[in-house]
Amino acid sequence: MVNIEIDGKKIQAREGCMVIEAADDAGIYIPRFCYHKKLSIAANCRMCLVEVEKAPKALPACATPVTEGMKVFTSSPKAVAAQKGVMEFLLINHPLDCPICDQGGECELQDIAVGYGSDVSQYTENKRVLPQKDFGPLVTGDMTRCIHCTRCVRFCEEIAGVYEMGATGRGEHTEIGTYVKHSLRSELSGNIIDLCPVGALTSKPFRFSVRAWELLQRSSVAPHDCIGSNIFVHVHHDKVRRVVPRDNEELNETWLSDRDRFSYEGLDSPERLRQPMIKVDGSWQETDWATALHRVVAGVRAVAPESLGALVSPISTLEELYLLQKLMRGLGSANIDHRLAQRDFSDQDLAPLFPWLGQALHDLEDSDAVLLVGSDIRRDQPIAGHRLRKAGLRGAKIAAVNPQDYDFNFPLEAACTEAGMQPDLAAIAKVLVERSGKAAPAGFSELTASVKPDESHEKIASALQTAESASVLIGLAAMNDGNFAALRSLAGLISELTGARLGYLPHGGNGAGAWLAGAVPHREVGGKAAANPGRNVAQMVDGSLQAFLLLNVEAECDCGSHREQILANLAKAGFVASLTPFVTDTMRDYADVLLPVSPFTETAGSFINVEGRLQSIEGVVAPLGESRPAWKVLRVLGNLFELPGFEQNNAEEIRNEWLAAAGDLQPDNKTSWQCPESLAAVPAELGPTPYAGDGIVRRADSLQAVGNARV
Repeated sequence: MVNIEIDGKKIQAREGCMVIEAADDAGIYIPRFCYHKKLSIAANCRMCLVEVEKAPKALPACATPVTEGMKVFTSSPKAVAAQKGVMEFLLINHPLDCPICDQGGECELQDIAVGYGSDVSQYTENKRVLPQKDFGPLVTGDMTRCIHCTRCVRFCEEIAGVYEMGATGRGEHTEIGTYVKHSLRSELSGNIIDLCPVGALTSKPFRFSVRAWELLQRSSVAPHDCIGSNIFVHVHHDKVRRVVPRDNEELNETWLSDRDRFSYEGLDSPERLRQPMIKVDGSWQETDWATALHRVVAGVRAVAPESLGALVSPISTLEELYLLQKLMRGLGSANIDHRLAQRDFSDQDLAPLFPWLGQALHDLEDSDAVLLVGSDIRRDQPIAGHRLRKAGLRGAKIAAVNPQDYDFNFPLEAACTEAGMQPDLAAIAKVLVERSGKAAPAGFSELTASVKPDESHEKIASALQTAESASVLIGLAAMNDGNFAALRSLAGLISELTGARLGYLPHGGNGAGAWLAGAVPHREVGGKAAANPGRNVAQMVDGSLQAFLLLNVEAECDCGSHREQILANLAKAGFVASLTPFVTDTMRDYADVLLPVSPFTETAGSFINVEGRLQSIEGVVAPLGESRPAWKVLRVLGNLFELPGFEQNNAEEIRNEWLAAAGDLQPDNKTSWQCPESLAAVPAELGPTPYAGDGIVRRADSLQAVGNARV
């Protein structure tokens, strides 16, 4: 630490930090445009010029390191004159079109101009005008407003890891844009909207819809992946207009994936279900809630409990998951599952308490070696991919065993995609067994007798073995693989032989929480083994079930390889009730009752993320039409079925009930060796595209227009 003085205030600053960082820590404001705490220092806007004692001229605070005894003056006549001079230069070519600019009201240039601008300019030349640039369906580029701070360029290179944007031309001909005039394709591209200090880069879906000062800001959590990114939802006239990141250094830092940022468009889809509906003689009729709920009760009571099944989406809240499984078990059925696309359940009794990361999310940055198993982490969990990229940039050795060659934005030590995930993992494990000198687990030697490790397997084994902090992460492609049990067993063996942490990257905002809520057939709340296990999703498609309850599920999109069988069984079932925010033509074909339930923005609830963090939210807008929060619908159904324990008045009471039932949870991903029968690779099934994972995202028009949606 060094002792410095800023505006007469004596402070201690970290040795090597810049003056602007020390000032921020001390609560002293210095104007800036190009500086951002998460980006490298460019020092090209010069707005942060300050006076430093004994320095002949003003110095940029963002590029001047602190030294012992330094005295800095941020608002002296010399500093203010320099700052005002810079502001005059920045406004030379700016169009000053604040009244029609989406950034108006939250523009850094606008704010700083109030304190450092002038009402008269010395320049009389014509302003430079640039054509509007097409950055794709998510970002609008009005580059006449650009002040060349290069925040967007540095973000693309340093954070997103894609070299899409840059500066062309020199002097007054400099332009910021994409090098080859293509659309932005990064899964984090929307962050340049937040970074832009002027109105050069704005949100295309939000464009010209409402002024910033008319918005109400509400805190929430994004439900689309297992990270649980913190967000602010901006509301106008009880309608969601925009979503932006909420700072949380433990989770999403200051960033947000495009999926979390722009999915709000789907909330107002024409397919939103606004009124309860029942099918009468093959025709759909709108009805009231009482009639629809009594129809559900009659339909369920018409079948034996063992013939009733429930499918639930992992984007549902913890409270919804908990009440649905409580309702099902109260009716005498444990046929409930949220693992809609999983194919192999042979080792589900050996599965961990819940699929968690095995570490805090931010710990990924400190990894020395990571092995990805069946994971397109960059698109499946963009924020986790960002953390892993930071590890890669600091020298971590990252390797992948995947069903296909995914496009990563960090360097790979080795990648195995041709032989199949099982043979590749077996080869890595064989190298480790031979090097460790330990006895091979039962059946392993016979299993791998014909396996011949190559250079890639040797590299991966070496990286994991020599690392002080290593992780083996199982992704969605592995979880939905036909040989998931074998992949889990081999990954667990590799983890055990190297001391690496074994972790999972599940689907949906509650892919972890659904296990703890009891939304699996073989375990109850808190992971307790079920006395009478029910059927998993693969067993529910055999045609023996006569009635189904669906929660936030669109079977035609969410059920992976089970799709055709599920649809066939739903079509011939005696009764199907769907609790859904959206209705499709396919849903109208197989359902008998449609109950409109609220998406995450219209209900209170909780999510448990991949690191086991419980986060609760409140609804930010009123339910649309006659839709109701799903927990309220399930509570009323429990009462109509005359089941005990359905007297909760709010989501908090349900959450507290779950907490009491779950008890003290101690997650552990350690696996028991279960020798695979063979290493024959099952044909891999490609999962949903990045923007097809749930009903809200699928209806966000701008996301569907992005090139990634069709990759």
